[in-house]
Amino acid sequence: MPALLKKVKRKEDESFFIGIFQDTLETCTWHYHDNYEISFITEGSGKRIVADSIEEFQPGDLVFIGRNIPHVWIVDKESYSPTNRKLEMVFLQFTSEVLCTDLLALPEFKYVAKALTLSERGIRIMDKTLNEVSEIMLQLPYLGNFDRMLLFYRLMDIIGRSDTIIPLSSKEFVNTLFTTKNKRIVTIHEYLMNNYREEIDLKKLSALVNMAEGSLCRFFKMQTGMTVFEYLNKIKVDFACKLLMDKNLSINDVGYDSGFNNLSYFNKQFKKITGLPPSEYRTRF
Repeated sequence: MPALLKKVKRKEDESFFIGIFQDTLETCTWHYHDNYEISFITEGSGKRIVADSIEEFQPGDLVFIGRNIPHVWIVDKESYSPTNRKLEMVFLQFTSEVLCTDLLALPEFKYVAKALTLSERGIRIMDKTLNEVSEIMLQLPYLGNFDRMLLFYRLMDIIGRSDTIIPLSSKEFVNTLFTTKNKRIVTIHEYLMNNYREEIDLKKLSALVNMAEGSLCRFFKMQTGMTVFEYLNKIKVDFACKLLMDKNLSINDVGYDSGFNNLSYFNKQFKKITGLPPSEYRTRF
């Protein structure tokens, strides 16, 4: 996540992260991670993109996002906040280790298991469930470890029992999520996905997978059919396709927010990958 992240680091005797994300510079980026995440917006408004879902958000917005689902909150540049923050959210992140298979198989955890299944598409939590879950989330940082874990299970049970949740991403998108058993490809994919706005350093990337630069490039091309930078452009264009749904953003803004610093290069790569220039793509879709 971006640098302006105030997070309570997980201690050795804790099983999940609780923190506050604050953004004053509109630096949110399209990203994903291997954690489950429940996010509750306390300040700011704009557009929330989860996979192929694009919706407006405002204070009180509560979503539960499963593992490895790309997402981002794009704040309104003119949004008003009494603290001058563009975005603030309370978030809870946890890994699959917290809710192991044996635990989820217990009858008492039936609805907890259902909540995890629902999160695979990302869900928006509304109405009574929103009030119950957000109230618990705001309590968690102030509880002892054991009480915190019990309340966490309660929170998950509430989500699983709820009939006021809305799926976010489509089933089709979930079926196309990146999957591979090759650990090196996973590492490269995650690095590119989370750093697409930065200047990609092949030397640093090759060090992450313990390969020489030349070997890395040949290996990646053989495994994916694309060069590292072709794959990087595909990630950028995929995000740009979602940003183009917002008619308030100019084509230039979309290109910049997607990690392209040159408008003509953005147009060229977008057309190469989608078959259409950005303006025509926006008109059609």
